[in-house]
Amino acid sequence: MRNMPTVDNVSWLQNQLAERPEFASTAAKLLALGASHHSAAEFLTAALPLLNAAFQAEYVAVARSVAGQWTTIAEAGAKQQLPVALLADVLDDESPRVDGHWCAALLEAKSSSGELLVMAVPDNAAHKPVPDAVDLLAKVCGVALKSVRNRHDRQWRIVRLEAVLDVAGRWNQHHHVEALLTDMAEAATRLMNADRASIFLWDRASRQLVARPALGVKKEDLRIADDAGIVGQVVHSGEPKRVDAGSGQEQINRQVDARLNYRTRTLLCVPLRSRRGEILRAFEAINKKGGDFTEDDQGTLTELAEQAAIALENVQERQALLQSRRLMTDQAASAVQLIGESPAIEALRSTIRRVAATDLAVLILGENGTGKEVVSQLIHYLSHRRDQPFIAVNCAAISETLLESELFGHERGAFTDAHESHAGKFELASGGTLFLDEIGDLSPGGQSKLLRVVEEKLVVRVGGSKPIHTDARVIAATNQDLATMVAEKKFRQDLYFRLNVVTLQIPPLRERPDDIVLLAEHFLEDFCKKARRPMLRLTADARRRLRAHRWPGNVRELRNLMERLAYLSSADVIQADDPALVILPSAVQAVTAAQAGLLADATDQFQAQFIEQAIARARGNMQDAAKQLGLHRSNLYRKMRQLGMTTGHE
Repeated sequence: MRNMPTVDNVSWLQNQLAERPEFASTAAKLLALGASHHSAAEFLTAALPLLNAAFQAEYVAVARSVAGQWTTIAEAGAKQQLPVALLADVLDDESPRVDGHWCAALLEAKSSSGELLVMAVPDNAAHKPVPDAVDLLAKVCGVALKSVRNRHDRQWRIVRLEAVLDVAGRWNQHHHVEALLTDMAEAATRLMNADRASIFLWDRASRQLVARPALGVKKEDLRIADDAGIVGQVVHSGEPKRVDAGSGQEQINRQVDARLNYRTRTLLCVPLRSRRGEILRAFEAINKKGGDFTEDDQGTLTELAEQAAIALENVQERQALLQSRRLMTDQAASAVQLIGESPAIEALRSTIRRVAATDLAVLILGENGTGKEVVSQLIHYLSHRRDQPFIAVNCAAISETLLESELFGHERGAFTDAHESHAGKFELASGGTLFLDEIGDLSPGGQSKLLRVVEEKLVVRVGGSKPIHTDARVIAATNQDLATMVAEKKFRQDLYFRLNVVTLQIPPLRERPDDIVLLAEHFLEDFCKKARRPMLRLTADARRRLRAHRWPGNVRELRNLMERLAYLSSADVIQADDPALVILPSAVQAVTAAQAGLLADATDQFQAQFIEQAIARARGNMQDAAKQLGLHRSNLYRKMRQLGMTTGHE
């Protein structure tokens, strides 16, 4: 078995890509898909056609071995029977294999998932697959897939905790165990027509039973040995016990009576069991008024004990979940940062702190990728709503036919597919924050419906008639000029004024060049930790190159670049011509409308960046770079000087 790469062994991938530049574009696209998709199924659906095209395959799939049986996770092309013998060999040897027109390789070395990339390549394909080539793209696919799954798992953990907390919130009769125990004792006293009642908690570590509430004890707990009296018998045997006025009196713990200056005549005690059946407590009622406790009384107290056990566990779990939620909220809040020291960012940060202390509606303006959702999250986490839901909605992604159902909810049977009632985003975000992204893309009809809810703080579900109050704080965002849209009658003026109580303008990255390196190093540190490698260092030339770039994709583009560097760069120091920077957008993409000027200037810029990419691909070897460009080396140097580029030593 040869030395196989792991996800952390990015140098292996980098070296392989350098040796096989024909796959660099496919690898870059796979990694980009991994950064943009949120589920493994969606990622594989988009990724497999790329792999299919890279090898001119007629069939490509990702398969997994489960209990000795091979199952297909995703596939593309004409479906074929999997070569199970070949797949078993690849899994056993952890090495890529080619057998006839079939080829296969592990997505991740030394992985417990047992997932493989398998392809069927026709005999007449222009390029026959070789094991190393298949292995290379399989590993790149595996890195991207793992990134998707990790991101999905993190998101799912948060969503799952929110759902559990919503369920626990329905147990709102009590928020504290002590208050619940007191209420239970008082309720049992009334229902059993007894003089008093208590729940005894079993402290197994100290072998004691602790009464809650300890009625009659003023300043200290009522504690007894766990083998004393009727309660001790019940917790050890798990069976109910009754003592009548005329029999069994010798079983009563008279030491407790003496301590409390009390006389126990009749007593009924039943165990409280956990959901797993473990005895944790005992429920005791004392001195029934008007006679002895009966079989019916015992049945009633047993039913009360069952409900008490459930309620106690729910309250305790709720307290634990609330604590976990607070911890997760703190963790989530600490992860949301507005990085930068430029005057514009400092001013924005100061405004955010002031706005967060209010419930005013906020409109966030900024280009795509500037961090509008980050700003909205900062406002949420700095506000008194931080422990309540933060829900983001992309208005551009909701069709007008689904708008009401998505935002306001629907009742069961409201339309054909409404099999269950559904709470809308305004309901779910009540008490918290509702972030409406791309608000400028909302249809005129959608604007009217949104205005009504923003004004009245009431929603009516589709198919319903009952108004539902919502206390959601609305934060809207757009990359469009809403004021101009209002003037052009493309956006409702009244809705604009409702949303635009406070306006926050996020500057594009190109207008705060001093923050670029700060952001780059922040992202590098984060991704290097995830890649389990030492922090990469940017040279002065690399920093200058980052500052010089126009960043049409703003912070999002910079973040994606740093992620590629962290995972793909083989060096510990990032030079301006680092091979990973080859994946930077082309010059044609970089020339935006804002940059457009003379055609000659645009042509020079394109040529300069094209030459830089060729030099990077050639790892600084000018002879190889010139060959790629179809030039003699001396002509390449001459052209670089004409373009004002640094040529180094000829």
